[in-house]
Amino acid sequence: MRPGDGGRRMGSAGDVDGWIVERSAAELTEPFTFVVGMDGVLRLAPRRSEHVACAGGDMVLGAGEIGFTREAGRWIVREVSNQSTGYCPDVSSWAEVARALDAVGLGRPSRFTHEVVFRRCPDCQEHNIVREGDFVCVFCGGDLPTAWNVDPGA
Repeated sequence: MRPGDGGRRMGSAGDVDGWIVERSAAELTEPFTFVVGMDGVLRLAPRRSEHVACAGGDMVLGAGEIGFTREAGRWIVREVSNQSTGYCPDVSSWAEVARALDAVGLGRPSRFTHEVVFRRCPDCQEHNIVREGDFVCVFCGGDLPTAWNVDPGA
């Protein structure tokens, strides 16, 4: 996928099935890139695609990585995260991701299977991934806020 190319819009379980069967066996062993656009629609792209390219450069309601498995003759979500350094979505974006997955009829877990906590440092403005509850900037040592603040409007 080249920058500027959008991910494939998924309007139904059939769309997801059609997209997945186009993937190679090797691709199916890894999660894919996904975004939920401002229209609430799920978009999928191969794993090494940038989330911003998957979204066609637009803002999103959610983004991360997603993996599927075949169960009882249909595809279901095996794993899903908010891991996107392009958008740094809050874990609260799960509600929008779940709504988009439900809209296309995909079985899914009850929450992200892997949550990433992103924060922007108020001192140096760098984006951080908070590990093990340590809200300290890895770049300047400043304190990171406990509430999500990556969006400049936040």
